[in-house]
Amino acid sequence: MSIRGPGPIVGLVEAGMGAEIRSLARLGGGDVAESFRLELSDGRTVFAKTHRSPPPDFFLTEATGLEWLRGTGAVPVPEVLAAAADALVLEWIDEGTPHDSTEENLGRDLAALHRAEWPIFGRPDRRSTGSRGLPNEPTDNWAEFYARNRLLPLARLASDGRALPPAAIVELEALALRLSDLGLPAEPPSLLHGDLWAGNRLVDARGRSWLIDPAVHGGNREFDLSMMLLFGGFGSACFRAYEETFPLIEGFEDRVPLHQLAPLAVHAIKFGGGYGPATVRALKACRSL
Repeated sequence: MSIRGPGPIVGLVEAGMGAEIRSLARLGGGDVAESFRLELSDGRTVFAKTHRSPPPDFFLTEATGLEWLRGTGAVPVPEVLAAAADALVLEWIDEGTPHDSTEENLGRDLAALHRAEWPIFGRPDRRSTGSRGLPNEPTDNWAEFYARNRLLPLARLASDGRALPPAAIVELEALALRLSDLGLPAEPPSLLHGDLWAGNRLVDARGRSWLIDPAVHGGNREFDLSMMLLFGGFGSACFRAYEETFPLIEGFEDRVPLHQLAPLAVHAIKFGGGYGPATVRALKACRSL
């Protein structure tokens, strides 16, 4: 006997996987999607999620990003089993606890991911990512991408939502317009996870780190690392192993506030609270660049 669950997931499992849902358990976490653990009629356990009002191609965009990450072979990423605009089914990962080498291995895996060839800053499919639909239009360099696809759109969203003081919005726009003069590292684009906080890393029963819930695009690798530093949850051994494997360009520490501006502004727009003042502080730190 099959279990009826959310329509988009039922339809995707039955049509895309040729199976029925035998049991369904709702999972916590996430501020956008509804997530579930499914037991299927063919014996598989899978992870599935849906959205009551998804932006266009929401889960298809995520599925493509997961496949790009997985295609590098650099870091464990769940296999996409079925995808539609309004639902996504992935392989199930049994969670465990970190081992002595978990952080070091993640650092080396991330270095390998960022070293993998990627053709552009942005996305070849030009799809937006994230709950705020930030653009990923291809550009020739990181300064142009970060200004046009992150800082300027976020300044407009912050202004519309009154998430930042007017003076901070003016400063954010001015910073975006002078990025090309700051001498940012002229490295080729790396394939970025794009939303790399600790909640988007799972540790499995073998102590391996898996990446989930990406906002994938081509960019400067400092963006992923700066976000990891912003919200914590990654050990010093991770950063040390990364640096040993793929050394960062001199001045990285000074550019961390610059690359934390986008996630801070997103959180100020979505959640308010202390994220607005934190964005202002990051802007002040960027004045010395």
